[in-house]
Amino acid sequence: MISVFIVDDSAVMRQLVGEIIKHDRDLKLIGSAPDPLLAERKMKLNWPDVILLDVEMPKMDGITFLKKIMQEKPTPVIMCSALTQKHTETAMEALASGAVDVIAKPTQGLTDFLNNQGITQIIDAIKAAGKAKVKPLRYLAEESLRHNHTVDEVLPPASPSELKPPITHDKVIAVGASTGGTEALTGFLSLLPPDTPPIVIVQHMPSKFTHAFAQRLNTITRHTVVEGENAMRLKTGYVYIAPGGKHMLVKRQGSDYYLEVRDGPLVSRHRPSVDVLFRSVAQSVGRNAIGVILTGMGDDGASGMLDMKQAGAINFAESESSCVVFGMPKEAIARGAVDKVFSLSNIPYQILKVLRC
Repeated sequence: MISVFIVDDSAVMRQLVGEIIKHDRDLKLIGSAPDPLLAERKMKLNWPDVILLDVEMPKMDGITFLKKIMQEKPTPVIMCSALTQKHTETAMEALASGAVDVIAKPTQGLTDFLNNQGITQIIDAIKAAGKAKVKPLRYLAEESLRHNHTVDEVLPPASPSELKPPITHDKVIAVGASTGGTEALTGFLSLLPPDTPPIVIVQHMPSKFTHAFAQRLNTITRHTVVEGENAMRLKTGYVYIAPGGKHMLVKRQGSDYYLEVRDGPLVSRHRPSVDVLFRSVAQSVGRNAIGVILTGMGDDGASGMLDMKQAGAINFAESESSCVVFGMPKEAIARGAVDKVFSLSNIPYQILKVLRC
């Protein structure tokens, strides 16, 4: 069982989230506190596997407490706050300071939130965090599952007659990540030169956070990083982050590649879905594509990466040694969708070797 401790100055939130945890057989609530100082005293007696942490609290703010935890006793922490929904920079600081996930709790309509999406969101986040491997001071860092849809419902498989060979040799790099991905992507992009072919990325993240995440990457890497928009043409040196709450696809018109951003059901429990992006790349880019699957829980991306491999793409997966959660890469490897497995720091070098060929 995964033991959980809640730190939130709202008694209502402590009670409601506590009840959610108590009713899942894989989780165990071992305590709660209204402020970090009391929380620390309690947790020293029985340290949890996962901490749910609010941002704005008396005596010490959540970000400061998060950094203290990551320095003194690194533990998977999920930030859960209304502030992170309103002020996305706070969410980015939390992720950069070591949080493995951020959940935006509603400022109103709490009952509807819990009924519609909150319970699944909270449980999934805790279970993913429970599998995470965290390290000290690593600052560089959706909806309810009513129906679990496959990629076919957003983008059906193409028949051989529909797949036209590319008339260009231009490359596209497609990347998928989830838990631990914000830090992994920072390191990944930092090791690639600014004249790299266009990179399209799905990072599982709520809709209000992806724009700020793109801005952060644009500031701390040498690439031009933007949140993907419909009809954007892909350009060398640009990185496109799929917008939260939307699926992002790559399409081809003549010799140009461009983005299509659309609504649709959750695919492999997510929107945006890595499977959707990867299948679109398989159909539009084919053998000119390079696929990369990084740290994350679940199997999103495994099916789409197999589509890419069958279309002639070269695919890489992050090794277990560097993953925060070795879920998505493991599943892609098991399905035979991956050509090579490398640590995170080695994947950019391997991509550059392919590009030189």
